[in-house]
Amino acid sequence: MYKLKCLNCLLGGAIGDALGAPVEFLPLDEIIEKFGPQGLTDYAPSYHRLGAITDDTQMTLFTANGLLSSYVQKDLKDFVSIARTTKLAYKHWLYTQEHPYSQDLPAGINLKGPLSNAADLYHRRAPGRTCISALKSDSSLTSNDSAINDRKGCGGVMRIAPVGLLVTIYDAFQTGVEIAAITHGHPSGQLPAGVLAAVIRYLYEGLELPKALNQAITRLKTYKAHEETLNALNLAIKLACDRSVTPIKAISLIGQGWVAEEALAISIYCALNAKDFRQGVLMAVNHDGDSDSTGAIAGNVLGLIYGLDSAPSNWLENLELREVISELAEDLCDAPNWKINAQLAQPYPDDDLAWRKYL
Repeated sequence: MYKLKCLNCLLGGAIGDALGAPVEFLPLDEIIEKFGPQGLTDYAPSYHRLGAITDDTQMTLFTANGLLSSYVQKDLKDFVSIARTTKLAYKHWLYTQEHPYSQDLPAGINLKGPLSNAADLYHRRAPGRTCISALKSDSSLTSNDSAINDRKGCGGVMRIAPVGLLVTIYDAFQTGVEIAAITHGHPSGQLPAGVLAAVIRYLYEGLELPKALNQAITRLKTYKAHEETLNALNLAIKLACDRSVTPIKAISLIGQGWVAEEALAISIYCALNAKDFRQGVLMAVNHDGDSDSTGAIAGNVLGLIYGLDSAPSNWLENLELREVISELAEDLCDAPNWKINAQLAQPYPDDDLAWRKYL
């Protein structure tokens, strides 16, 4: 059951990302003019193929890889910071955005795991300028300080779902905040990531979305400068309860999703308002604004709530890097059961050595 939840969450996010990719920079009236009165209802060509992912899914995969590296190493060393291993993973992602694929990587980004040799990740898919500039300007791999900027774009929240799939219910919120802070210095660029990580964890543990939201919001209120994030979430919840307001109007009232609190709130609105996965992700991409990010976040949440049964078969069949996404999802689920032992020569069965790829 838990493995299926992990798969549905990460694959669901990637599907939402791929659906939103071709309309990310289009206003809604142009989407309707191009695709018809229902807007986008299926994959459309983007980056020279159907089902292409963007930087949202790329960075989500590197988040998962960094988390798994930290999870393995913490049992083999005295202390390993999740923020440090995740920052190291993001440095590798930055390299993929600026260089062609090569097995010979420069010192400092020797990432382990299934992404280390994933040549298909070496594509630039409209990466967020804040993520690029923050990672370029920060030469440290050990500092846990927040990025030195005041940015609150959605690049911190759209990549955070793996935190909720691996980190405990007690630590998911703070870990989400710390990982978003690697690139985004504004509280409203960090706190939505904490909320999403906590919501994902609560859903993973079996809570329904309204209760998961209430728990995450309670935690949110303990942080300074939480008002923007709280107000956006409260508006999303209010609009989801008001059936006289159409989804198109409701999303326009929340915003366009370019900043983190709006991207989270739009996605939560769609998850609260949808009857199944397909309806929710299509709602999340058909609007003015950052369609791939809202599609990705909504897809993560909706995948956990509804699974992917309502998704057309071609959405999975044509999804770029589906095998890599699935491998990381399965590892996030299996990691708590790995028998991690520093004595590598000890004759464990092969399936108990899965963790070694992240060492």
